[in-house]
Amino acid sequence: MIERATTVEQVHEAGHLFDDAARDDAVRRFLDDPSHHLLLARDGGRVVGFVSGVETTHPDKGTEMLLYELAVDDAAQRRGHGRSLVEALAALARERGCYGMWVLTDADNDAALATYRSGGATAESTHVMLAWDFAGGSG
Repeated sequence: MIERATTVEQVHEAGHLFDDAARDDAVRRFLDDPSHHLLLARDGGRVVGFVSGVETTHPDKGTEMLLYELAVDDAAQRRGHGRSLVEALAALARERGCYGMWVLTDADNDAALATYRSGGATAESTHVMLAWDFAGGSG
């Protein structure tokens, strides 16, 4: 079952899937923004996966959905949860009038590539990701 997270408590239920502990201030800010989306996959009542999406709008392009992060519990992988989450986010993007959806992943992340392709994505090009680290104290 896929559901949209609307409460801090629901986000904390997915906490074991995040890279770090969820911060309540960031959770509230995320949930309060109507262009931010967190969908949860449940199996037997337990959260076994999530996908987060962020709508981005540009003056000459309109609005598209960035699939920001996808995670599925190790024990629940290869059972369709990842594909269901990706498909649910794509459906939400269409519903909200987005002209498309995109994601970045590593070229050697075979599991992610297979999941995104099974959810309808196609590879468009090779990109280089550059980042600024404002929290790390340099630059």
